[in-house]
Order: sequence, then C-alpha cells, then structure tokens
Amino acid sequence: MKADLKLLEYLETFLTESRVERFNSVLPNRTKHFTVATEDVYQLHNTSAVMRSCDVFGVQELNIVEEVNSKSIDREIAMGAQKWVDLNRYSSIKDCIKDLKAKDYQIVATTPHVDDCELIDFDITKKSCFFFGRETEGLSQQVIDQADCFLKIPMVGFTESLNISVSAAIILQHVTAQLRKSEIDWKLSADEIIEKRFDWIKKTLKDYDAIVERYINS
Repeated sequence: MKADLKLLEYLETFLTESRVERFNSVLPNRTKHFTVATEDVYQLHNTSAVMRSCDVFGVQELNIVEEVNSKSIDREIAMGAQKWVDLNRYSSIKDCIKDLKAKDYQIVATTPHVDDCELIDFDITKKSCFFFGRETEGLSQQVIDQADCFLKIPMVGFTESLNISVSAAIILQHVTAQLRKSEIDWKLSADEIIEKRFDWIKKTLKDYDAIVERYINS
C-alpha cells in the first residue's frame, strides 16, 4: 500500500492543482450503496443522461443490460461522465441480477405496481439497485418477478409516466440527499478511494503507462 501511495503522489504531480483538488472533493461524496441498472434502453441519449445523473448525484456504478440493444455511450450527452462513472455491461438480465444480488443489492423495480412504495417512503438503509426499463415497454417480466420491491414517483397530472432519464434523476436526487443526512456507512472505503484515484488519473493522463514505467525503472 505504501508503494502504491508513493506512486499515486508521483502521478498527481502531473495533474493540475485544481484537478487534484477536484478529485479530493468529489471522492468523499461517491457511493456504491445505491446503483442503477437500465434494461435494453434503445434511445442512446437516455442511457447517456442516466450516466450523467449518476455522476451528478455521486453514484459510482451504472449497470447496462444489452440483450437486444447494444450501443455506445453518447459522449456529448454524458458530458464526460463516462470517465468518472464505472460502467458494468451485461448481455442478459439474468447475469445482471445474479451479479447484483451477489453484491448484496436489493432489486428495486421502478414501475407502476399495486404494491408500489412511494419515493418519499423508500427505505434507504438497504443497498439498492434501481432498475429502469425500455422507453415504451418498461421493465421485463423477468425483472418484475425477481424484484425485491417496487418504487414509484407520485404523479398527479394527465401524463402517466416520465422519461427514464428524468425518473432516474428524480429518484437519485431524493435517495442520495436522504443518504447524506443519515448515519449509514455509505461512502467508498479507503481502498476504493485509492483505486478510483488511480483510475481517474489514468483516464486523465495520456502518457499514463509511460509515466508509470519511468517511475518503476527510476
């Protein structure tokens, strides 16, 4: 660990002071207590906008299931968020749910349902993955069948649904705000923070590998 920290300090000398300060201010607000999954979203800008919301509200990981639709993140809409948010891709919903449950996440289906929990009443103490479905069809029956709970955003207008990127932003803003007011241990661990600092530096420095090699050989 000491060798890693020395290397980290060395690498940070190649960054601007403002970039280092930015990393140090953002990382304490990152969390893996909540994560998001999108299921076969076919409008590229929706997945990209969800990634941007993850970054804005401090959610470190985004899970994308691409059983039918496989696309790249729209860099313009993501506004650089693809550098800072970890993207986990799955070719099947089965693999995604299995992996998330192995990480102790409860599966939260964001879809109208008889037994829905309203957003204001959501229990933030549990590690949760919020699932968002396709634009017109919504979540698959497979997700609904394996969901641990159902979550809805109260609506009182004529429109019965929101765009998934808007829904994600509303939900993440609410649950992360509540999380930060709580006494829950929601922050990244010390080791995870160091890992992210290395990762973000690597994505920032074009000559990262050459710089590391020079350090090792010096």
